[in-house]
Amino acid sequence: MYTEFFTAIIDWMKKNLYLIIALFFILLSGCNTETASSPLPTSEDSISTIENIGSDTLVNLALAWAEKYHELLPEVEISVTGGGSGTGIAALINGNVDIANASRKIKTEEIQQAEANSVDPVEFIVARDAIAIIVNLNNPVDQLTIQQLSDIYSGKINNWSEIGGEDRVIVRLSRETNSGTHVFFLENVIRLSDKGDTTIFSSDTLLLPSSEGITAETRDNPNAIGYDGLGYVTPEVKVIAIAPDLNSPYIIPSAESVNMNQYPIARDLYMYTNNQPTGVIKDYINWIMTAEAQAIVSGLGFVPIRKP
Repeated sequence: MYTEFFTAIIDWMKKNLYLIIALFFILLSGCNTETASSPLPTSEDSISTIENIGSDTLVNLALAWAEKYHELLPEVEISVTGGGSGTGIAALINGNVDIANASRKIKTEEIQQAEANSVDPVEFIVARDAIAIIVNLNNPVDQLTIQQLSDIYSGKINNWSEIGGEDRVIVRLSRETNSGTHVFFLENVIRLSDKGDTTIFSSDTLLLPSSEGITAETRDNPNAIGYDGLGYVTPEVKVIAIAPDLNSPYIIPSAESVNMNQYPIARDLYMYTNNQPTGVIKDYINWIMTAEAQAIVSGLGFVPIRKP
């Protein structure tokens, strides 16, 4: 009886071979479709990338923070680019960046442009800095007042002999106009923090694209004067002591003199986000405020945020 049963099945299969093959491929196709629509997760699916653009003063510090944070959390990638504070803030206004670095406060007109683009800039002070005035190591001038600096950079003082130096024409060095350091120096040194003052840099001021460029030119040119963020100053140049006026003490920039509010050309360094940050961006900025991250600030020659 069993032999007859199996013989009948075999005969049926022979007669319906093409139907069986067709059903097989239909079932196989259905399995492939389900697999394609439900891919297995990969390691890349868990990686978050934070875009961080802006201040050249902050770029080395931001890179150091990014590298350390990636060591702690390998799933978070932080892309850091310089270009100047203006570049970072413009990217924030246009919605092209997660965090904008700036060595100056965002301007009123920039806030208005951001709001017109439905962007709400939120400010975080992440470190402090001193702007050091530097000259060639062979320059005998050791100290200057803010007024003398203003007169030098506006073109009222043109020879080192006018301020106790040798009979040499002063070569003025500055960062480019897109730099937050340039803007801060213009507003707080050349214009003496007077919002109504319209004094500008002397037309023969050499505009250089980087802090390193200013240091290099000052090192090589005995007539040069420049300014750099404290974190970029090297032993190859001389740092000038600065006084607010002739009746005040002359102070060398340092972390201590900045935090004690003694050095007169100091500033905060900023990060800006669109709205209050959330998720990985919030976690990253919170970490920057920790003692671990602020130790990196000190290590690079900047000034950590003062403890309350």
